[in-house]
Amino acid sequence: MKNYYVYILTNQRNGTLYIGVTSDLIKRVWQHKNKLVDGFTSKYDINKLVYFELHEDVEAAIAQEKRLKRWKRAWKVVLIEKQNPYWDDLYESIIG
Repeated sequence: MKNYYVYILTNQRNGTLYIGVTSDLIKRVWQHKNKLVDGFTSKYDINKLVYFELHEDVEAAIAQEKRLKRWKRAWKVVLIEKQNPYWDDLYESIIG
């Protein structure tokens, strides 16, 4: 069974947010960290993983990504801080 992840990246605590979806979270965050993803995240140096959630269904993951993108920023901050109050980069915790 394949897993899908909705994730939020930032450039710093309370910084610019980016929301994405992927089936390979480690690889995708690595790509962002190494600026292999052209566009918004490279331009604004957004590569710090501060939130992610697991989904078993791709349609559910995509729907959640779209839902989060419509949320007010304050709601996104609350979501991040529930799981990650200090906005730590969670990348190291997922590669171990």
